[in-house]
Parts: sequence; C-alpha cells; structure tokens
Amino acid sequence: MDIKNAQKEVDNWIKTHGVRYFNELTNMAQLTEEVGEVARIIARRYGEQSEKESDKNKDLGEELADVMFVVLCLANQTGVNLQEAFEKKLDLKTKRDHDRHHNNEKLK
Repeated sequence: MDIKNAQKEVDNWIKTHGVRYFNELTNMAQLTEEVGEVARIIARRYGEQSEKESDKNKDLGEELADVMFVVLCLANQTGVNLQEAFEKKLDLKTKRDHDRHHNNEKLK
C-alpha cells in the first residue's frame, strides 16, 4: 500500500469506526505519546538502559504503526498529500546528501 492509499484507509477508518478526527492539537499530543513509546523500546532494547520485564513483550512494529496512524491522521486533517511530500523530500535528500555520508569518517 502506498502512502496515498494509506491516507485514504485511515480516513475511511475514522469515518467508519471513529466519530471524527481528534483536533490537531490532540493528535499532536497523541503523536508525542506514541513516539515516546517507540523511544522507550529503542532505549531499552537497543540502547544502554535495562529493559523492564513489562517492556519485553512490547512490539516495536506495532508502536511504529501507531506513529504512522497518527501522522496519517494529521496529514488528512491538515490537507497534506503525504505521498507527494514524501517523494519531494526523498528527492531533495537524494540531491543534497548524495556524497555527504560517503565522506563521513564517523560512518566508516
């Protein structure tokens, strides 16, 4: 599924299962919360923090999907075509950073 269709799927889900979109500020707070859950897993599982027993069964993929869902909601309710925006950003990064990382001594 591409991003454009994912936006449509989320919109259909909201219209079918939700009452309406939460307002933008509520969704921004939700996004922050979901990113925090991803950070917690990464910090404990891949970083130096000890993983709590209660966190060991947390699914990183599920938490990343939660982030995506809220991002798609925000894009829908603010009129952003995320497919276009992502393609534009990828093109920009490709042109700007083509050689940049190859010459980074820290990455060798």
